[in-house]
Amino acid sequence: MGDFGLNERGLLIEPENPDFSQRTQCGLLGISRSGLYYEPRALSEEDLLFMRAIDEQYLKTPYYGRRRMAVEMKKLGFFVGQKKVRTARWLMGLEAIYPKPNLSISTPEHKKYPYLLG
Repeated sequence: MGDFGLNERGLLIEPENPDFSQRTQCGLLGISRSGLYYEPRALSEEDLLFMRAIDEQYLKTPYYGRRRMAVEMKKLGFFVGQKKVRTARWLMGLEAIYPKPNLSISTPEHKKYPYLLG
């Protein structure tokens, strides 16, 4: 649907258009009608405090995953589960630092030298 994202396409809907109903306009733009009525909810003060605690702990221990981070948050008095921690970290763009897969795959540009002692 071109370079328009879902939000931009939703702004193209004209609710008072006599020629095309909202259903027809949504069908032409490829968006669902339920998306027209969605209003994002702001984060609560408690969630912001929780996310700040996660950020501070992440700066100390960036290698903690969702499980260990949830344990640390419980120690700090936040009664949350792993799913809440995962969601908060995703919103904040935080990711545990660990070796990613395929580290031993060589780069095609790197020159390979023959083993001459065998």
